[in-house]
This record gives sequence, C-alpha cells and structure tokens, in this order.
Amino acid sequence: MRRAAVALVCLVMLLPLVASGQGRRRAGPTLATVDYDSHFVFTRIRYGASGGLARGFFRGGGGWEHDYPTADRNLAAILDYITNMRVRLDGSNILDLDDPRIFENPILYMSEPGNWTTTEAEAKNLRAYLLKGGFIIFDDFEGPSHMSNLVAQMKRALPEHSFIKIDVDHPIFQTFFGIKYLNVPHPTVNVPPGYLAIFENNDPSGRMLALANWNNDLGDYWEWSAEGLYGSDPTNDAYRLGVNYIVYAMTH
Repeated sequence: MRRAAVALVCLVMLLPLVASGQGRRRAGPTLATVDYDSHFVFTRIRYGASGGLARGFFRGGGGWEHDYPTADRNLAAILDYITNMRVRLDGSNILDLDDPRIFENPILYMSEPGNWTTTEAEAKNLRAYLLKGGFIIFDDFEGPSHMSNLVAQMKRALPEHSFIKIDVDHPIFQTFFGIKYLNVPHPTVNVPPGYLAIFENNDPSGRMLALANWNNDLGDYWEWSAEGLYGSDPTNDAYRLGVNYIVYAMTH
C-alpha cells in the first residue's frame, strides 16, 4: 500500500506528459466512444440532449461535460499505472442514459447532476442498468437544491431506493488505498463535502448502486493535476478516492 501511494504521487507529477497533446477540447456533434473490447473505459453520461446536439456543448447549458476530456483520461492513466486493471488509454466514452451501450460499461460518471433531468426512457434504462449490476458516480454539485434535484431524478429510476450517508468506515474508502479521513475539500467552493450512496434493497451492507460526491468536485482535481493548480495533497487525495471508487465497483 505504501508503494502504491508513492507511485501515485510520482505519476501525478508526470501527468503533463499524459495530458500533453490531448488539450481541453469540446466534443463535436458525434459523441466520443471507443470500441468495446472488455477493457475498462471511463464512461461519462451526457444529459440535456436535443436534436442530436448536446445542450451543454452547443447552447451553454447542462454541465455534464465539465472537466472533459482531461479529467477522464488522467484518471484512466492513474488506474492503468497503479492497478492491475486493463484500461483503455486511447479514448473515453460519452453516452446517453437510454443508449444500450451503457450495459457494456460497469461504471458511469456524471458531472453536475444538480442540473440533470432525465426522460422516462432514460430513467427506465438506468434502472435496468443499476439493478443488473451497474454503478454510477455523481460528482461536481453543491448545495441543497442540487442534492434535491439529484434525489428527484434518481427517484424516477429507483423510486423504492433512497440515498444514505456514508463515512470513512465504508469499504469503498478502503478498497485500494486505506483512507483515514475524508478531508478532500471542494476545490473552489467553501462547503463541507458529504458522501451519500444508494444500496440494493436500501441495505448499507449490500451492493452499492450509486455514489454521490456532494459538495465536492473530484473531476476538477483530476483535470488540473498536471498543472498543480490545487496543490499536491488534495489532488493526490482526490485521485485516491477515484481509484477506490473504480476498484470497489469493479470488485463488488
């Protein structure tokens, strides 16, 4: 574990080499995907689409694309280097919730769910995905109104389930790195971070279906790690959380 922690620090220092050449671009009308080959692919969920174009990219709304693609690819690089997972480093996925290809990807990531609204078809597909074994991570949202919106949207997919607050003793925080304190601050907003999860049958000892990083923005740490914008300690801790989330979801 100590060796893994040292490797993480060293790799974050090398991330300028990973990030160079990929830039911070915006997606075009065709959503970014890579061909399925059983390797782990960072899969980001798009919402607010209209007429085949993403509202977030083309009309300034949404926020699902926040930190794309650098955060996605930097976390993938960390996972590839520090774990034994087979990880795709040549791209990532952007998918809609009603796309059947979400079932090819065991973990989904959504940015800014405080602005998310879901359709009936999307909610139905998300429900099937989660109950079949999938896992979704919600990140980059703050305040009670954003949390209330996330709860309302998830109730459309899982009306019989509720978010439950979890603390550092939950196994998701101990899966790869042993985390002692949940002290990663929000990088830009002075709010107290919280961690809430949805479990199968509302049983905290059972399988986790969804995890919400409320009052935090891990993706921002991942995106700007090459530049050292937020300092090494919180950035490394944000990666530790991300690695634990992915490893936990892949093994439960």
